[in-house]
Amino acid sequence: MIYTDFKGEKISQLGFGTMRLPVINGVDKDIDEEKALEMFDYAYKHGINYFDTAWGYHEGNSEIVVGKALSRYPRESFHLTTKFPGYDRNNFPKVKEIFAKQLEKLQTEYFDFYLFHNVCEYNIENYLNPEFGVKEYLVSEREAGRIKHLGFSDHSGIECFKRFLDAYGDVIEFCQIQLNWLDWDFQEAKEKVRILNEKNIPIIVMEPLRGGTLVEPAGSAEKCFRYLQSIPGIVTILSGMSNLKQLEENIKIFETSEPMGEDEKEVLYEKAKKMTSGVPCTACRYCTTYCPKGIDIPYILNQYNQITFNPEGLAWYTSMAIGGVEKGKKPWDCIACGSCKEVCPQQIDIPGYLEKLSAKLKEA
Repeated sequence: MIYTDFKGEKISQLGFGTMRLPVINGVDKDIDEEKALEMFDYAYKHGINYFDTAWGYHEGNSEIVVGKALSRYPRESFHLTTKFPGYDRNNFPKVKEIFAKQLEKLQTEYFDFYLFHNVCEYNIENYLNPEFGVKEYLVSEREAGRIKHLGFSDHSGIECFKRFLDAYGDVIEFCQIQLNWLDWDFQEAKEKVRILNEKNIPIIVMEPLRGGTLVEPAGSAEKCFRYLQSIPGIVTILSGMSNLKQLEENIKIFETSEPMGEDEKEVLYEKAKKMTSGVPCTACRYCTTYCPKGIDIPYILNQYNQITFNPEGLAWYTSMAIGGVEKGKKPWDCIACGSCKEVCPQQIDIPGYLEKLSAKLKEA
């Protein structure tokens, strides 16, 4: 394992993201603890020392399982990260209650890294509202030693990104952004990296593979990671590995640092231009928690992308796939309430795309 220096601390360049742990029978909240603990043991023994979780991952159960797993290791031997769940605006008045519960769930007395989570246009006014006191409270927890390092994760456009930095920059020690070869231009990651490097704010990478969707077009997961090794300012790269095989393969990649050359990067950028006509869903599943119809939105959006990329060749496939979806949970069952859209980190117009897919299938 290769390591990066962060304020004198040694951080594994591969971080363990826990949004996509192995589950039972495909049910997101039902984590397969036996398989998950096996993965944590392998990761820990092979040098990963940065573990990232969050309040909403696996419908609240990720923090519990991460707490069980890491409680078996000496506390000073790893870096534990979680986040204030600002993706739900109802949480802003409850920052103290949530923080206390996170300490309990994760079986720890402190967090090495703690983030203002999912800063975006949807919640920026809440983050900037002094009535909630989120900034002041979490700074006080850092002063009390229950947070070592305070940062934020971002899913916003550039202007919102700048607004948050203007208001919080005096307390921010690091920033977590969605960074990969597709989002370099598509989600303005290039400009965010420039700003963060200029301000000497270290970067933590999320969605390096976009939930695995970038592996095939890039040629391999290794190419996606080598691409990131060429970007300045990165401390660690989070990968949400779902099984032991993925973990083993990723650890092997991070035995060496082999940054991608400019010519190879240009090839990926050209591919990105062709790909970005689809829906940029990462299957984080925030939307499904709030859907009153119980629609499996990431699955439906994936079907939209399939039929969009190859409308003639995949219309039959998508029609069959949607035909197998439970009655009452098909794209045309969406009531367009907008709950999903409000919490989407990618700011996707989900109701709009479900309506478009319904229309495409009728045409097919």
